[in-house]
Amino acid sequence: MRRALISSAVLSLLLFAAPPAKAQVSFGIQIGQPPPPRAYRVAPAPGPNYEWVEGYWYPVRGRWVWHDGYWTRPPFAGAYWVRPYYSGGRYVQGYWENDRRHENHNHRWDRDDNRRDYNHGR
Repeated sequence: MRRALISSAVLSLLLFAAPPAKAQVSFGIQIGQPPPPRAYRVAPAPGPNYEWVEGYWYPVRGRWVWHDGYWTRPPFAGAYWVRPYYSGGRYVQGYWENDRRHENHNHRWDRDDNRRDYNHGR
C-alpha cells in the first residue's frame, strides 16, 4: 500500500511539475502542377481605372478549378495585382499590393464586395 502511495505521489509530481507539452500536427495534399492557362478573348476595359485580372487555375478539394479573367477596380489606391503561382509544390494565391499594403484575394471577393463591374465570360 505504501509503495503504491509513493508511486502515485511521484507520478503526480512528474505530471503536474512538467510544463504542458505543445504538439502541432500538420499535413498537406499535393495535386500536382495546374493545367495550362485557357485561351480566351479579352474585351476592352469598361472604363478608366480598371485593371485586368488574368484568368488562373486554383485548387479546390483536390482538383484544379479555372477562375475566368475579369476587369475590376483595385481594392485600394495604387494597388496592383500579383497573379497566383505554383512554386516548390505549393500554390500561392493571388493578391493585391502596393508599397504599404497587401490584401489576399478571395474568390468570392468581387461579387461579395460589389467590385465586379465587368466580367468577361460570365
